[in-house]
Amino acid sequence: MRIVSALARAWVVWALVLAAAPSAAASTAWRIDPTHTNVRFWVDAIGFPRTNGHFSSFVGQLSLDLVHPERCRVAFRVAAASVDVGSPSFDDYLRSEAFFDVARHPNIEFVSTAVKVVDPSHAEVTGDLTLRGVTRPFTIAVAVNVAPTSGARRLGFTATGTIPRLAYGMSAGFPAISNDVSLIVTTSALAP
Repeated sequence: MRIVSALARAWVVWALVLAAAPSAAASTAWRIDPTHTNVRFWVDAIGFPRTNGHFSSFVGQLSLDLVHPERCRVAFRVAAASVDVGSPSFDDYLRSEAFFDVARHPNIEFVSTAVKVVDPSHAEVTGDLTLRGVTRPFTIAVAVNVAPTSGARRLGFTATGTIPRLAYGMSAGFPAISNDVSLIVTTSALAP
C-alpha cells in the first residue's frame, strides 16, 4: 500500500514539475506503464537479514494539469496478494491476518490530496493511504527521472517514503521486525 501511495505521489509530483514547462499541455490523462513500473519495499529485523519484496499487480490513474499542478490527481490500487519476497511460504505468511490480511483487505489504495513542488525535479505528494482497512495521510518524496519535453509521450518518476506499519494495525513481530517499511516506486507514465 505504501509503495502504491509512493507511486501515486510520484506521478503527482512529476505533473507539478511538468507544469513549469511552458510547452506542456493542460489537464491530460496519463496511464501507468506496468512494464516500466516497480513497486518495491524492504524492512529490517533484529537477528535476520533485511527482507526485500515487491508487488506485481497494480493499476493507477493519473490526471496531469501542467498549467495548474495543484489540480493534478493520482489514484492507485495494489493487489495485496501480489506481494512477493522470493519465498512462497513467507509470501503466504505476509498474506495472512498477521500482516496484509488479504482475505478481508485485498487492496492497498492511495488517493492524492495535495502536491507541493520542491524544485524543478522534486516534489512532495500527500494523499490518503488505505492499508488493512485503515486510512491515514501519507506523504512521499518524488524525483523526476525523465523530464517532459515538447510533445513528450512518456514521463519517468521515482518515489520514496517510509510507512509506519503499526499505524495500519500491522504489528506482527514488533519490535523484532521494524515498524518502518521503506518503499521505492519507479515508474513511467504514457500520454493518451
